Amino acid sequence: MRRSRLVTLTLSLAAALGATFAAATPASAATTGRYVALGDSYASGVGADSYTAESGSCQRSTNAYPALYNTNVKPASYRSVACSGATTTDVINTQLSALSSTTTLVSVTIGGNDIGFSSIMTTCVLYGETDCIAAVQAAEDKVRSQLPAKLASVYNGIKSRSPSARVVVVGYPVFYQLGTFCVGLSANSRAKINEGINLLDDVTRTAAATAGFTFADVRSVFVGHQLCSYGEKWLHALNYANLGISYHPTAAGQSGGYYPVFRSAAG
Repeated sequence: MRRSRLVTLTLSLAAALGATFAAATPASAATTGRYVALGDSYASGVGADSYTAESGSCQRSTNAYPALYNTNVKPASYRSVACSGATTTDVINTQLSALSSTTTLVSVTIGGNDIGFSSIMTTCVLYGETDCIAAVQAAEDKVRSQLPAKLASVYNGIKSRSPSARVVVVGYPVFYQLGTFCVGLSANSRAKINEGINLLDDVTRTAAATAGFTFADVRSVFVGHQLCSYGEKWLHALNYANLGISYHPTAAGQSGGYYPVFRSAAG
């Protein structure tokens, strides 16, 4: 009888301790989030190397900020459909289908290709200051007149497919540190390019806020790591051997710049 009571007491104590330990275990230990990444080359990770075979010309890197989030946070499910060269129309037509009503987190970096990032930089490199400034100005006009509606269409599509998801809109870094000696583009060209990127980010931030989304602003964290800065460069300069990676974040730019800002915004 005494032995029976001892066994019962032991089992009861073990059960109580088990319940205590279970209660002390943070809920976050069992991650249930379902994360989908959308966007262009800055989200796919062009310039960060280590591209996945399945991504083909979309060039999705295991060093890109969405992949780093998956590696470190380990959500229950993860899918990136971000693709090099994507525009807002591409997101709507080919990427939104990755979302569902069970998606709990969405990231999106988009807009740069809608205003011709690549062609602007080509013009600036090949044709000099006058043409460069004119090209950026034309892009700024597009940002003001066309981009808000295009972003709203993307954001409405996200809300329609994943109404309960937390959505983080991730911006672009400003390319150049000004006021330093720097070979290549003129100081006026660099300043105008920065102006254009700042406008793009500001318009995107406003559109994100209007949609009720969170804007992850990477501009400040890249300061000191921009082109023409004295610190470690987190952006590729013009690369004649591999033009596609020019002006894109390096792996260090994704891990040291993009990832912590996104991680904080993702909650």
